[in-house]
Amino acid sequence: MELPLAAVPDPDVTLEPAGFVVVVEPGDRIHFLDWDAGADGRAARRPGVLAIHGLSGTSWVWAPVARRLGGSDCGVQVVAMDLRGHGLSDAPTDDGAYALAVQAGDVVAVVEGSGLAPAIEDRVVLAGHGFGAIVAAQAAVDLGPRCAGLVLVDGGWESMEEATGLDADEFLRGLDEPPEVMRSLSAFLADRRAFDPSSWDDDQERAALATVVETHAGRVVPSTRPHALEASVRAMFTYRPAVTLATVLAPVVALLAADDETRSRARALDVASAARVVAGLDPIRVVTFGHDGHNLMRYRPREVAAAILALTDTD
Repeated sequence: MELPLAAVPDPDVTLEPAGFVVVVEPGDRIHFLDWDAGADGRAARRPGVLAIHGLSGTSWVWAPVARRLGGSDCGVQVVAMDLRGHGLSDAPTDDGAYALAVQAGDVVAVVEGSGLAPAIEDRVVLAGHGFGAIVAAQAAVDLGPRCAGLVLVDGGWESMEEATGLDADEFLRGLDEPPEVMRSLSAFLADRRAFDPSSWDDDQERAALATVVETHAGRVVPSTRPHALEASVRAMFTYRPAVTLATVLAPVVALLAADDETRSRARALDVASAARVVAGLDPIRVVTFGHDGHNLMRYRPREVAAAILALTDTD
C-alpha cells in the first residue's frame, strides 16, 4: 500500500487537547482527549478518528499523530481514549469488566459521546496500537457500517498464544520493568528516551509520565492498575484474529513493525487477510517498517497519520 505522505501536514505544536469523560454502565467513567481543531478547521466530508493506545499506555501516545491530523491544515477530529484501568479512566473490579466485548463497548460509547459519530449515519475511523488494535477490531465489528476504516498499528492480527508461545500467566510474568528503571523518575525517563533519542520531545515525555506514578520514596510504579493489567492480558489471550477480522466490514490497514527472522508475524497477517477474502471482504492492506520498533506513533508518526488519513477520504 502506498501511503499519501504528501497529504500529511507538519505537526501543529500549538494544538492542545481537551479532556472529557463518558459514563458507561454501571457508572464507570472512560476518559478521552479530543484533539479537535474546531468546527471551522474540520473537513466536514471526512469521518473523525478514534485512536486507542496499547497495553499499559494512555491516550497521550497518540499526540504525534493527532498533531498532524487534528490541526487546522488537515482538519480531522482526532479523539484518543484511555482504556479502562489505564490513564484517567476508571478501573472497575467486577468479574468480566475487562472482557473484549466490554472494552469494545467503551469504544462505541466514546465514538458517540465525543461527537465523532453522534448519529447512526455518521462514520468513524478506528486506529489501535498493540492491544488497542485488538479492542479496535472488536469495536469495528460492533459498529458495522458505521466504521469507515480500521488501522491496526503493529497488532490486532495475531493470536497471542501462537505469536508468543506463552500462556497468559507466563506473559504477565514478563511484563515487569527492571528495578533499575523504576528506581526513580529520572531513571525511567532516561530509559524511555534511550529507545530513540531523535524522537524524544515534550510529547514523548508527557506520554511516558502518564504511564507511571512517583511514590513518596522517589520510586515509580506503573499507573495502570495491576488488576486491570492482568484482566486485559487475559482478555487479549481470548482474541481470535481471523474470526474477528473476517467480520469487519470496513477496509483494514495493517502497519507491521520489525518482524522476527522467520517472518511469523507477516505470516499471521497473511492468514488473517486470507480469512477476510474467504468471507468476501477486501484483503488487509499492509505497510511494513522492517527496522522500526513497536511504537510506530513515535518512530513513524507521519506514516501512521497517512494510513489513517487515507481511510478518512470518503470520495
